[in-house]
This record gives sequence, structure tokens and C-alpha cells, in this order.
Amino acid sequence: MPQNDDTLDLLAIETTCDETAAAIIRGPRPPRPGVPTILSSVVASQVDLHQPFGGVVPEIASRAHTQRIVPIIDQALARAGVALADLGAVAVATRPGLAGALVVGLTAAKCLAATLEIPLVAIDHLEGHLYACQLAYPETPIYPCLGLVVSGGHTSFFHCESPLEATLLGGTIDDAAGEAFDKVASLLGLGYPGGPLIERAARGGNPRAYDFPRSFQHDERIALSFSGLKTAVLYALRGPNAHNPMPTLDQAMIADVAASFQEALVDAIVGKAKQALRQTGLQRLAIGGGVAANARLRERLTETARDLPVELYIPPLSLCTDNAALGAIAFPMLAAGLTADLDLDVTPGLVRPSQPRPKHPPRAHHAPAQTDPNAHSTSIPSDSPLSS
Repeated sequence: MPQNDDTLDLLAIETTCDETAAAIIRGPRPPRPGVPTILSSVVASQVDLHQPFGGVVPEIASRAHTQRIVPIIDQALARAGVALADLGAVAVATRPGLAGALVVGLTAAKCLAATLEIPLVAIDHLEGHLYACQLAYPETPIYPCLGLVVSGGHTSFFHCESPLEATLLGGTIDDAAGEAFDKVASLLGLGYPGGPLIERAARGGNPRAYDFPRSFQHDERIALSFSGLKTAVLYALRGPNAHNPMPTLDQAMIADVAASFQEALVDAIVGKAKQALRQTGLQRLAIGGGVAANARLRERLTETARDLPVELYIPPLSLCTDNAALGAIAFPMLAAGLTADLDLDVTPGLVRPSQPRPKHPPRAHHAPAQTDPNAHSTSIPSDSPLSS
């Protein structure tokens, strides 16, 4: 169904880490309320590029984004059956993330906003992860809620009054859950990315074989730490002497360590989720981020929600990992008048309790800047819609 006077088609761009993604999203034309619909969502993964290094290499990620951003936008437009000229706004994740990676997405979004003379919307990647729950349950209001983002870079709890009012309650003070998965997978010789590999290995293991630590379980703070858990796994494998060689691991030991590690990590997260729900009195729990795809975590959170009881919202796997459909949160931002000027910059880094997120930029009505067409030039393939 083509868009009409009551709807708006938006292009969302995601380049915060190691996925280059674009999505076309159709929603109520602001200020009309309502949950938007995903027309297309295209993601180019960089796993193969980073696999030899056991983690994301920022420079490699940035270069890959530069090469892929235009083709990915083209694919998103084609799959949605939407022309570039039909777009009513462009949204881009500008925080948090890798500096070079964020700049690629922002530059593409600025170019399109200026050329098409449409509003530019700067979105928060973590708020987008939580809004994925609203996309997954469009008929059910999920706010206010306790929001939990569990990903490669973040394990953070938020008191969410609305899509745009998320107050950080606490979270990990060091490694994120996804980072811990990657590091333990490396210790076990499983490869990268660690999350799905640990989960697969754990299926044949005993989750009580090793008594790994659960951090801050008796602390009133909404705080987590996974660095000690990672070290405990290292000591279980090699002993406390750093000079000891890593032993040859049989499949049974790998499975037991993987299962015990996963259970300890899940216990820690679920325990803090219960604590945060008690402290806030919130009756809804919304989960986002790549680690939310972990089957054991989903199972335990489902049990917890049933026992408390509270309402639980977890998006499908396709909306857990990084993708541009999370940019649908731009619709409530547009309705609130939260558009950005073309001098917008990125806010890289990680969100930690000691480093809270900055507030959204001041509200601004979009005004296309006067640009010098000779100042910068970008080579765009002649067969790309972006060249027209």
C-alpha cells in the first residue's frame, strides 16, 4: 500500500558498530500517534572481517561501512518499493558506538537530508533497542517499563517513562554481557562471535559443574560486573598462575564450562532485573540488544515475569541484534519536534553508571543548510538511486 497524506516514509541508518544497516519505515505522519511498520530492513554483517581478530576492529569496521552504506540504502529502498524522492525524513543512530563507524552513518544521513530537504533525526541506539519491543507488540503500550539493554557493549537498566524518557538506573561497571561471551569463547577456543557459540556448547553441559561468581547479588545498587566472572573461567581452565599453559580441553569440559558460565551470567542479569523491578515498582519489563537472543536468558526472564508477575516484552531475534529498524523510534521524536540541524555531531563511547548519557540535543526545526557543491564530492555508482 503506497503512503498517503496520513503516513510518512522514513529512511533509518545504523552504523554504530559492525553492522551496516538501512531500513524503510512507514508510520503515522507526525504529530499523529501510532506505531510505525517496517517496510524493509537490510543488514550487512562484518563478522567475517573481524573473526580473525576475535573482536571488532574499529578501523576495519569504519572502512567496511564506507564501502557498504550506499548499496545497503539502495537495497532497502528497492525492497520497500519506495523512491528516494518519497522519503519524508531520515534518521540515524549517532550515539553510543564507535566514533569512525558513527560518522559514516551520520555523513550519509546529512547528505540525504540536505539534498532532499527533509528532516534529520538523531536517535539513541540504546533507546532504539528498547523501542524494538514496541515494534514487536504494536497493539500493546509497553511504556512505562523497566528497560534492559543486553548487548556486546552494554548491559544497562533504564527506567523508561516513554520512548524518549529513559533514565539510567545502573548496569555493568566493566565488561558487557556480550563482551564476556566473546572473551570466554576465546578462552575455550570456540571462535567469534562468542554468544551463539557458547550457547551451542552449553547445551551439552552441566550448568552446576563450576561455581562461578554472580556479581553484586546482595548489593542494593543496580550494578553488575563480568570481569571477575571472566577471570574465574580463566582460573578454572589454567589455574591462578598466569604462566601456566592453557591445557588441552575435551568436549565435556568445554560444555560444562560454557554451561556454568552462561548460567552465572544469566543469574546475575535476572537477579538485578528482579531487584530493579522491586525498587521501581514497574510492572513491565522490556528487553533489547543482541544478547537478548540468548535462549537461556529468554527462558529465565520468562519464568521470572510469570513468577513476579510482570509483563515481559522481548522482540523477535531479527530485532535483537543491531539493525536499522530500531530507527522507528524517530517517529515519536518527530512528533515531539526533536529534529537535528546539519551541524550535528556523533557521541561515541559506551554508557556506564560512571558515564551517563547526555540529553537529547535541543529541539530544532530542520532548516537545510546552504552548502557549497564543490566543497566535498563523493563517488556514487551511476546505477544507484542516490545518483539521481
